[in-house]
Amino acid sequence: MRILFLGDVVGKVGRQAVKAVLPDLILSHEPDFTIINAENSAAGFGITPDIAEELIKLGADGITLGNHAFHRQEIEAYLESSSKIVRPANYPPGVPGKGWTVLKKNSLRLGLANLCGRVFMGDYDDPFRTMEAILQESETRCWFVDFHAEATSEKMAFAWHFDGRVSAIVGTHTHVQTSDERILPGGTAFLTDVGMCGPKDSVIGMDRDIVLRRFLTQMPHRFEVARSPGVICGVVIDVNAEDGRAESIERIQIRDIG
Repeated sequence: MRILFLGDVVGKVGRQAVKAVLPDLILSHEPDFTIINAENSAAGFGITPDIAEELIKLGADGITLGNHAFHRQEIEAYLESSSKIVRPANYPPGVPGKGWTVLKKNSLRLGLANLCGRVFMGDYDDPFRTMEAILQESETRCWFVDFHAEATSEKMAFAWHFDGRVSAIVGTHTHVQTSDERILPGGTAFLTDVGMCGPKDSVIGMDRDIVLRRFLTQMPHRFEVARSPGVICGVVIDVNAEDGRAESIERIQIRDIG
């Protein structure tokens, strides 16, 4: 089983980069499942139903979100109705949508879970206990987990805790791709952060001049998505569908798109 995962799509530049590159990535890597984090896809904050449908038409089998999952109110009903999109599972009970799903294609089944970290992130329920509950509830053998967190230590601790019990744990949220991809001793593929799909000449996707003014003046300038050529960051992971153990992990980074 091969999984292609693209990092946080940031605004129109990110969506255009995905549109330009994803068909070739699918052709060259031949993934069984393509997953995209799209929590910043609507002008840098949140996602809309139209954008979700656009990404699915481009080839996404699953969409993950993060701390901006509910930035756009119109997404709430879509989260309830679609089986291909998940928001963080460790939101409190009663929040619209679901935190995990099982993607199916031919005879293959892949569990897809999305969780938020708590260090520097806000008041979320415990992601460790939440993932434990998900694994107890489902008998799916192969799992891909998008852990949307700020602290590298929390991401690493989460990966070590679930090593051997899920196929892959890939971090999102910082928009900066790390180079520590590896397969842990128990067979879990891990990458601290996959990076973003968005404007290359930016500060994590945002207009650098606006960000600089905010750092230099401490005034609350409103962030806007930068306008520059795009970058695509992703990862390809091969998993043994019989035992759920990862066999390989490879980072992807394509610059200067558009």
